[in-house]
Amino acid sequence: MGKLTLYGLTASPPVRAVRLTLAALGLPYEFVLVNTMAKDHRSPEYLKKNPQHTVPTLEDDGHYIWDSHAIIAYLASKYGKTDSLYPKDLFQRAVVDQRLHLESGVIFEGRLRSMVRPVTNGQTVIPKERYEAVIETYDLLETLLKDEDYIAGKQLTIADFSLISSISTMRIFVDVDQAKYPKVSAWFHRLEQLPYYEEANGSGAREFSDYIRKFNFTFET
Repeated sequence: MGKLTLYGLTASPPVRAVRLTLAALGLPYEFVLVNTMAKDHRSPEYLKKNPQHTVPTLEDDGHYIWDSHAIIAYLASKYGKTDSLYPKDLFQRAVVDQRLHLESGVIFEGRLRSMVRPVTNGQTVIPKERYEAVIETYDLLETLLKDEDYIAGKQLTIADFSLISSISTMRIFVDVDQAKYPKVSAWFHRLEQLPYYEEANGSGAREFSDYIRKFNFTFET
């Protein structure tokens, strides 16, 4: 196995998804802090590794990959002792891929970032439709989890790592109502019980929470 290096910051949801995957696979790696507030991600050195200047970036024996979804699929495919985290069965893999695209294009980019960016840019009142979009997200997850323990079926997959990284952050803005969303709440609790969850995701989610709550935002009524 080549040397693995992960570039990013612990508060970042996509970075946390990769850290969960690395932990689940039992892979040792070096973590290199990329302080986006200090524009580290736009340094000439970092741009050589990732011209899209995003976090995370994974280095595997001199090769660079970015985008958390590509990274976690790569790690599970290359280093997984079984295919449980990223099934080889084409239908099961398609379900996992669909959940990854859901997290990437809809939940993280379309809903989570649409609240984070305005708040960090000084907007203290978040439009009501952003709140409604979060509720729509929880409604959908409750439906997807109706007959399942995990987000893509009966077993833990990289889709759970991707989704939990965003949902644990989204809860900062709108918490999950346990009575209304028992399946989502149970899924969340199930992930929290993983022995590596706290270090790989929980602490980073709280770090993000401490940062974002300083802005004293409210939702439009």
